[in-house]
Parts: sequence; structure tokens; C-alpha cells
Amino acid sequence: MTNREEAETQISELDLLSSMFPYEEEFTVTDQLAVAELKHFVENEAAEVPSSKIQFILNVKLEDPNASMVKFSMVCALPFKYPSVLPEITVRSPLLSRSQQVQLNSDLKTYLMQNCSGEPCLLSAREWVKDQAAAYIDRELSPSSVTTSNAVRSEDVVFTRLWIYSHHIYNKQKRKNIIEWSKELSLSGFCMPGKPGVVCVEGLQSNCEEFWSRIRRLTWKRILIRHREDISLQGGCLAEIQKQRKFSTLEEKCFDAHGARGNHMDLGQLYQFLEEKGCADIFQMYFGVEGH
Repeated sequence: MTNREEAETQISELDLLSSMFPYEEEFTVTDQLAVAELKHFVENEAAEVPSSKIQFILNVKLEDPNASMVKFSMVCALPFKYPSVLPEITVRSPLLSRSQQVQLNSDLKTYLMQNCSGEPCLLSAREWVKDQAAAYIDRELSPSSVTTSNAVRSEDVVFTRLWIYSHHIYNKQKRKNIIEWSKELSLSGFCMPGKPGVVCVEGLQSNCEEFWSRIRRLTWKRILIRHREDISLQGGCLAEIQKQRKFSTLEEKCFDAHGARGNHMDLGQLYQFLEEKGCADIFQMYFGVEGH
């Protein structure tokens, strides 16, 4: 299968998913720019190979009556060579412990390797999750305790804060992704665009890791986690999680942009902002000097 045939197959499968699952709560493409790049590649013989993977989320509701209020989210990314190679799929649910989630995703990958290699398989993967996911749920954890968010198992609750450094953040679609993905994953923090770019996200560990997984797949000159904070929460109640937050939401922060392209921020104002949030020590980790 040629590169264009693979790209055409991806677009056809996306169109099929859009028609079968027309509502945003069922199917959401998280990187529209990547879709546009892929279509441009298919329609123009001289076009360069796309730089970004197609990324989307398929939500699956269990038919198990005991878990009717819980959905499983399939976070999907399509490598450029798909379907010649398998898609990247991570299944998540608040009902799954970390070990259960690892096992489910491992079994799904095994199923795809055995049954779908070289063929479009997103619908097959969704059906497998729909049929099999209930078997991975810990029955001792009642759905009511999850859906009300009053408590979660303490062994699984880690609050994480990621401090991400990028050589620069200019692209409007990337900036939009940062905001939208943080809302989707219930993360707070801030994003400072420009050169350099600074992103801080905080929330449940699994959500922070999912955010980082998506962000790092995008095309960057350089991006890395400069510092990471992990805090184990005893009891894991929602109030304790909220107490750990230093930011109420995630918003874009611009500090007196200047320079020829208006892309350099006033780092003194950034330091003052971090100091107000109780994070002043982070400044030296980013820039190697003490702030003032």
C-alpha cells in the first residue's frame, strides 16, 4: 500500500466514524489541522508528507446495567503508515485502576495484532472494548462512588504537576489544543506562548500523563518536561485534590509581549506571577537564574 493509499484509507475511515457517531460526546477529532494536512497530501501529488498524526477520541458506553453511567474513552492516534501499522489506542475509564487499565490496553493490542494487522480496525477495536471492557472493572468499586466523584481508591490517587518547556509556542492550533485538552482532562495551570514557551498542567496523574502524551506527539523544535511534582493523596477525596491545585483553570498568559515578532514575554512578570502562585522556585529550573 502506497503512502497516498494509506492516507486515503485513513480519511475514509474518519468519514465513516463521523457518519456513525455524529455527536461530539461519541466521537471527537482533537487535531483538525492534522486532518487538513492529510487531505491536502491526498489531493496534491507534490504535497509533503504530513508532520502530525490524526488524533481523536471515541467514547464507548458499557451495556452493563451496573455501569450504565460510566464511559470508556478510546484515545486514538493514527501513525502515517496506518493501516499498514497498528493504530495507537489507549483506553481509559475512572472505573479502572492503573493495573486494570494496563491489562486492558495490553489485551486490546494483542487482539489487534492477531486480527487486524494491515487492515482498517478502528470499528473492530471499538467493538472489542464495548464487549470486553466490563470484565476489567473492579466490582468492589461501586459506580456511584465514581460518578459522584466523592471518593476514589487511595492507592490509585496521585496528584501531578508538570512543568513543560518548549523552544517556542507560536502555532494557534497548538495553543488551542493546550486549552481544549486541559479542559477535557480536568487540568488546571497556564500556558505562556512565545519564545520560550512554558506550559504547566496539574491534576490527576493519569490525566497529566495523557496530556503529555498528546502534546509530545505534535511537531516541536524542542519540548521536554523540565520538572515534575507527584503528590500521593491519602483518602483521595475530591476536596483534597482541589486543595493541591495552585491554579483554578488553565489559561493562556501573556506578559507584555515584545520583540520583532511580538513573541518574547517579560520574564520579570512571569516570575511575579509564579511567586504569587507559590511557584517562584520553578523560575530558576527553567532559566538557570534567580528571578526578581
